[in-house]
Amino acid sequence: MSLSCQTISTRLGVLKLNCKGLLCLLVFTISVCGSASGLCPTACICASDIVSCTNKNLSRVPGTLFKFIKRLDLSYNRIAFLEPEWVPVFFDKLNTLIINHNSISSIITGSFSTTPNLKYLDLSSNNLKTLGSPLFQELRVLEVLLLYNNQITQIDSAAFGGLYKLQKLYLCCNSLSHFPLDLYIGKHKLTELVLLDISYNHIQSVPIQRVSLVPAKQLSGIYLHGNPFYCDCTLYSMLIYWYHRHFNSVMDFKNEYACVLRSDPKGSNKLPLLHDNFLNCSESTINVSFHAFGFIHEAQIGERLIVHCDSKISDAGTYFIWVSPDNRLLEPDKDTDTFKVFHNGSLEIIDPQLEDSGLYSCIAINKRRLLNETIEVRINVSNFTVNRSHAHEAFNTAFTTLAACVASIILVLLYLYLTPCPCQCKTRRRKRKLPQSSAHSSILNSTPSQDPPADEKKSSSGKRVVFLEPVNEPKQGQNGKVRLFPKETVIAESILKTTRAKSDSDSVNSVFSDTPFMPSS
Repeated sequence: MSLSCQTISTRLGVLKLNCKGLLCLLVFTISVCGSASGLCPTACICASDIVSCTNKNLSRVPGTLFKFIKRLDLSYNRIAFLEPEWVPVFFDKLNTLIINHNSISSIITGSFSTTPNLKYLDLSSNNLKTLGSPLFQELRVLEVLLLYNNQITQIDSAAFGGLYKLQKLYLCCNSLSHFPLDLYIGKHKLTELVLLDISYNHIQSVPIQRVSLVPAKQLSGIYLHGNPFYCDCTLYSMLIYWYHRHFNSVMDFKNEYACVLRSDPKGSNKLPLLHDNFLNCSESTINVSFHAFGFIHEAQIGERLIVHCDSKISDAGTYFIWVSPDNRLLEPDKDTDTFKVFHNGSLEIIDPQLEDSGLYSCIAINKRRLLNETIEVRINVSNFTVNRSHAHEAFNTAFTTLAACVASIILVLLYLYLTPCPCQCKTRRRKRKLPQSSAHSSILNSTPSQDPPADEKKSSSGKRVVFLEPVNEPKQGQNGKVRLFPKETVIAESILKTTRAKSDSDSVNSVFSDTPFMPSS
């Protein structure tokens, strides 16, 4: 009996020992699990792997959250800035983080080092003003980034560096004044970006020639409506081309595209940009944009031409078919003497001729995604030799006109500056005829000639002598005039006074009196 009692006691002792062990194990398990998984904070609502802590006046992330959560909502709080320690726990399974409607004014590099697997990040409706570089480099798998309704005025070219998987970027309702071209061209371009919303900013112009280099897969997702664009025919042509390609960014927001005249910088009168061609844009201007975007291609007779099918759905598994102007189907692996279609959708015209000009259609079909798209391309084939002759003739005409103008200018300059001065010639001629002049004057002057004083010579140095040729006397009785010197030929000499100096005396008289000479009866 004592043995059984001892056995029972022993068993009870074993049982007590096991209970203590279980209790310690339970406490250890709870502590480990608590530190590993955390508990749902009292200010939050937890539903399996979703935690919502909205409008709880939080300034940072609670440190007791479950580590396995996949979605965390911290909207409508008072988080002011993001730094590397703002998330105290490493959330390796968190893929959605919502921090909108806070007071975030700055983001420090490394702020997302504890959330490396985010795919969706919402930073909208905050106080961000500039985006430096780099800010999101830890988010290698991020696909959607929302930054709309901030105060962003400037974006560094490397601000989104490292976001190789980013597909959608929302920058609507900010204060951007330039198109963020670095997202498509440059060292930090985002090759997977298919949607860029920069509507309702302060952008007034778009670098259309460089934007035309963007593939249609990315180009179709650029939303520009609501910006105060300047009225420009090139911009109008680009949007018309997008409308022709049925881009949703233009089709869905056609009424939101407006422009202002450059004479109205305040934008008091906004004009609809896509309703009517009120700008009276010429067809040549529109064709320039169509050339830039690949809608119109120029070819020369005999020169090989390759035209790409720039489709929005040109991903793996897309099948391309071309339709020629004469409705012939052109498919890959079915080459003809003139045409060849590659698997990437490009069309090669081996030997273009004038009859190959016309409107071609590229049909992109994706059976896996149940999508298809038709792209129209116009090809113009021309004769290079004819165009060259016309250009040569135009050049010759322009060169001849220019040479004639230069020659005329040279002749005028020679006439103005290289013609000899006639003063010396006149002086020599006057000296040669001086004796003859004195002889004629002696006939009419009864007083002997005397040399005038030196001061009179000086005063009369500005006079000119004009010699009149002898004229035949009219016959007697004509017009009732009296003949002077009836049988002699008279050579009259007249002294014309030039401009006098103020020192000249008015008493200087001419040789002849102004009164007519009458013979005595």
